[in-house]
Amino acid sequence: MNILYATHNKGKIEAMKRIIRMHNLEVDLCTPNEIGFNEDIIEDGKTFEENSEIKARAIREFCEKNGIGNRIIIADDAGMCVDALDGAPGVLSARYAGENGTQEQILSKLLKNMEEYPNPEDRKCKFVCVLTAILPDGEKIVTRGECKGILASEVKEYGGLTYTPVFIPNGFNKPMLELNDEEMLKVHNHRDLAMNEMINIFKEKEIE
Repeated sequence: MNILYATHNKGKIEAMKRIIRMHNLEVDLCTPNEIGFNEDIIEDGKTFEENSEIKARAIREFCEKNGIGNRIIIADDAGMCVDALDGAPGVLSARYAGENGTQEQILSKLLKNMEEYPNPEDRKCKFVCVLTAILPDGEKIVTRGECKGILASEVKEYGGLTYTPVFIPNGFNKPMLELNDEEMLKVHNHRDLAMNEMINIFKEKEIE
């Protein structure tokens, strides 16, 4: 099985490799860098599904133009959705404080917008990850994973992925950033869930 995962993020690549190993599959996994793709993709979709498909199809088009075939193209889009904010930041998660907003600026804006909701039951939120795969024959497969929790009321330390300092997963009493490796294994990680479902579909379809 040949998979091109449309990401430059080493953490996402390692996560995909780990899921593949769990399923005992032989997969040739490559990234856009390895095929010479370095174009900016305009993600102007209104949903995670739309944005992940935009990325997958952009890379598929590049592969077709350059004679790169027989690869499954997988792209993702992910973000934080807060119930009280009608699902915001959503697809704008990375640009919530502007195109070049820092983690501190993004979290400051989010927590300020949540000041009128001090009670934990009003601070429900979730991490969402959507994967879109385009198979060599053009078939599209979409999977979605969600990790639910609540927003902390303050930031104790910065670091990690943008929203992990304020996201408290269900079943825990501290932000994801502060969880150790053993605790993280118990979290229903949104990206792992989407990846695992995708690989299961590949196995069911007996894709090679």
